Amino acid sequence: MSGPVSDPLDLNADLGEGFGVWSLGDDEGLLDVVTSANVACGFHAGDASTMRRVCVLAAAREVAVGAQVSYRDLAGFGRREMVVPPAELTAEVLYQIAALDGIARAEGGRVSYVKPHGALYNRAIRDPVQAKAIVEAVCRYDPALPLLTLPHGEAAAAGTAAGLTVVAEAFADRAYLDDGTLMPRGQPGAVLTDPEQVASRAVGMATRQVVSAASGQDVPVPARSLCIHGDTAGAVGLARAVRAALAAAGVTVQPFA
Repeated sequence: MSGPVSDPLDLNADLGEGFGVWSLGDDEGLLDVVTSANVACGFHAGDASTMRRVCVLAAAREVAVGAQVSYRDLAGFGRREMVVPPAELTAEVLYQIAALDGIARAEGGRVSYVKPHGALYNRAIRDPVQAKAIVEAVCRYDPALPLLTLPHGEAAAAGTAAGLTVVAEAFADRAYLDDGTLMPRGQPGAVLTDPEQVASRAVGMATRQVVSAASGQDVPVPARSLCIHGDTAGAVGLARAVRAALAAAGVTVQPFA
């Protein structure tokens, strides 16, 4: 077992991903475990009532709320890559942040950070144009808001260049490639659902800042926040296993924002 580490770690999850009469995941169960909630803002999932409900639950538990912004893609859950002109993308990201922040403030909280979702997250890692469009929206709304993304790539570079606080993220329930990016979801083994395996990976990320890629190669992951996807099978059980394993390893779990 690894000894205590000095740096605290955030545990985040994607929440509020239902829509209308359709529900997805266990928001309340995850909010009892995580320290930050990436709340869908209505473009890939979520609606006004869902956003409000999650904000109320998060405020009651002192869980930080982040705007999980995405392409306008309800049918594809935001996981289909789209070509959006930069000015339009900036406006749509700005719209999403403002909508969630307004609801959060009405319920005693606020948006504390911004995290792209799905295809937009992955596209912004390699596309400087879309990365800058996202960063411009954050800067226009509130340049004090941190940007949550992988610790390398265009999104991190654009955020740093614009003076944003860039918070490095790692994924406990996703397989990695040797270059430090996530294995595409369509490939076998891309999503991990075994609690023991996910918890062990989380401890390695927290205490050694490495993760074993699908090839077996160790990949550096200097993360300040770990993600558990809310739509992963057994997400609450995974989050509980990760939280318990981190505590046993002496890792302090707290929000970064």
